[in-house]
Amino acid sequence: MRVQKRSLRNNEDNITNSSLYVVNCSLFVVSDQKDLNRRIAISVLLLFALALVLLLAVSVGSESLSLFDLNEQQRAILFDIRMPRVFLGACVGASLAVAGASLQALLRNPLAEPYLLGVSNGAALGTMIAFVFFESFGLARPILAFAGAGLATFTVYQMARSRAGMNVERLVLSGVIVTTFLSSIIVLLTSVLDAARLRGFTFWLLGDLSQATYQGFYLTLIAAIVGTIFLSSQARALNLMMIGERDAMDFGVEVGRVRLIVFGLASLLVGTAVAASGSVGYVGLIVPHLIRLAVGSDNRLVVLFSAIAGAIFVVLADTVSRTVIAPRELPVGAITALIGAPVFIYLLRRN
Repeated sequence: MRVQKRSLRNNEDNITNSSLYVVNCSLFVVSDQKDLNRRIAISVLLLFALALVLLLAVSVGSESLSLFDLNEQQRAILFDIRMPRVFLGACVGASLAVAGASLQALLRNPLAEPYLLGVSNGAALGTMIAFVFFESFGLARPILAFAGAGLATFTVYQMARSRAGMNVERLVLSGVIVTTFLSSIIVLLTSVLDAARLRGFTFWLLGDLSQATYQGFYLTLIAAIVGTIFLSSQARALNLMMIGERDAMDFGVEVGRVRLIVFGLASLLVGTAVAASGSVGYVGLIVPHLIRLAVGSDNRLVVLFSAIAGAIFVVLADTVSRTVIAPRELPVGAITALIGAPVFIYLLRRN
């Protein structure tokens, strides 16, 4: 009788645990046809919004362009200046948003964002070193930016870990410490620049797409596509890791391998984006948060939708930055920070 009671109790515990798992994973499946239709509608709406924003961005500026009637000078403005800038902004926004979404899922923290964690500053420092010491080597900027982003990511992660796990306060504090330290090194390096180069680098550091080229666009596009595809392939593992790393391991997830992949790809995305555009902050914080409010926490949707929404967000921010005080421009990072800082305060108070 005791054996039977114990067996029944174990079965009840197993059923309870399975029920808890089903409840926890209910966010990761489509519950009914209505939910599926809503997600399809959101995806169509995002793609339509992206096309509309791209069309708007290439049309407006210090000189408005009619895409159906262009003279030679206007064609040069459209194809040589405005289109590479707009397309680069879309790739930068997609890269930063996907990196933010994957880091938030991996660390189970809505405040995990490349800019706040010091990853962007790590990439900026790598770019600064290339800018000062290896200017003649064309690929030095993206390579050193990737290395700086990876090193910053690893440092913050190690600092935020403790025996009791990782909490919001420790993660944010680690990010602030690393960001401050890297910023001080960047300031020291700027002392070797002359006045003209210093002004250009300072504006770039705040987020600048005015120096966009097709070469930079192609490189960032390749990184964005590769990063988004491979991070999307890890969506199921990230879904399970959001419940807990120990539970994920019980379901066969190789936690160490997934962590390495996500950190590596996030560093690649942030590194190439920062090398091309400077530190455009808060994109990886705002966009994934809004996407999760719209479609839930299934990373199979969040990663892909964040890429589209991130592209929309940065292109809109850049359009505002170059038109609000035309013919002068504002750093695009200033526009994203004006929106992102209040969202960060809200999320910090909420968590």
